[in-house]
Amino acid sequence: MDGLKDVAKTRTMTMHQPIDPSAPERAATRPAKRAVRADFLRADDKDMLRAARDLTSDLGTARARIYWLDMLVSAAIGYGGIALAILTDSLPVALVSGLVASLALYRALMFIHELTHIHRDALPGFRTGWNLLVGIPLLTPSFMYEGVHVIHHKRTQYGTIEDPEYLPLALMKPWSLPLFVIVALLAPVALIVRFALLVPLGKLFPALRTFTWERFSALSINPDFRRKPPKGDLAKRVAWQEAGASLWAIALLGSVFVLGWRPLLIALAILSFTALLNQLRTLVAHLWENEGESMTVTAQFLDSVNVPPPGVIAEVWAPVGLRYHALHHLMPSMPYHDLPEAHRRLARELGMGSTYEGANHPGMATLVGRIARSTMVKR
Repeated sequence: MDGLKDVAKTRTMTMHQPIDPSAPERAATRPAKRAVRADFLRADDKDMLRAARDLTSDLGTARARIYWLDMLVSAAIGYGGIALAILTDSLPVALVSGLVASLALYRALMFIHELTHIHRDALPGFRTGWNLLVGIPLLTPSFMYEGVHVIHHKRTQYGTIEDPEYLPLALMKPWSLPLFVIVALLAPVALIVRFALLVPLGKLFPALRTFTWERFSALSINPDFRRKPPKGDLAKRVAWQEAGASLWAIALLGSVFVLGWRPLLIALAILSFTALLNQLRTLVAHLWENEGESMTVTAQFLDSVNVPPPGVIAEVWAPVGLRYHALHHLMPSMPYHDLPEAHRRLARELGMGSTYEGANHPGMATLVGRIARSTMVKR
C-alpha cells in the first residue's frame, strides 16, 4: 500500500464532487456543495459552528443508565451467541447465533470510542467495568485507543502524517481498498500473538517491549504512526489492562489442551467478522480526500460522514453514535445518545444546501462506490 507521504506528493483534490449526484431532488444544491468544499478548506463556516454550540447547549450529559444498560445487554447477547455457536450441533443455528454474537459484540466494543471522549468522572466505574467485561476478554483494552484517538481530533493533526487514524484511501490504488478491508480478518489472531507472546517476551527483552508498544499498541490505520510511551494515569491503566489481557490470551491458547481447537476457532471466526465489519465502517467514516495538510474544523467535518435516518441499517454497521461521525467531529464530547437529537436540531435549523447538509450521505454502498471510483482516477 502506498505510504501517506508518497500519496501526498501526487494527490489531486476531489472535494468538489457532489455528495450524491444520482439524487435528482438534490440537483439544485450541487453548486453549493462544490463551493462549500472549496470555500472552507482555509476558513471555517462560523455560522454552522455557532449553531452547533447554541442549539445543543442543553445536551451533553452522559447518562449512566443508558451506557451501562446498552453495554451490558450487548455483551450478554454477544457472549451468549458465542456459547450457542460452540455448543450447538446445528450448522444453521451456529451461523445465526454467530452472526448475532458478532453484531452484539461489535456494538459492545464500540464503547471504546466513547471512553476516549467522556470526562473521566462522568461515568464512575464504567471504564473499569467495560475493560473487565469487554475490553480484556476481547483483547482490545481501552488503552489501545485512549491517548491515540484524541490525536485524530486535534485541529492541526487531523488528516496529516501524524494522524494515527487517517490514510488517503481515496487516492490510493484500486487494489488497496479490498486489501485494507480483508486484512482486518487477521486482527483476532494478531491480538492473541501480541498479548500472549509479545508482552511476556517484552519483559525479557526491553527492545521488543519498545517495538511492541510503538507499533502494536494502538488501534490505528496509519502505518507510519509510532506511539509514544504512556504517562501519568494512562501508564497505570496500561499496566493492569495489559497484564489482564496477557493472562487471558495465554489462557485462551491453553484452553486448546483442555477443550480442543473447536471453541477457540469458532470464537475467532466470530470476532474476525466483527473486525471486518468495523473495517468496512472505517472505510466509509471519512471521504479520505485530504492531501496531508492541516484543515479547518469545517473542512474536517466535510471530510467526515453522517449517515442519518430514515435508513435504519446504519445503526447496525455504525452503532453507538458512529452513524453521526461528521457531527461527532464538530462536538467530540457529545454523548452518543444525544447525537440523534443534536442532528435533528441542526438539520432543521440549517436546512438543505447548507454546509451541514454537505456531510450527510445515504449509505455505505454509495460511499464505498465513491471511494472506489476515486481510486480509479489516473493521477
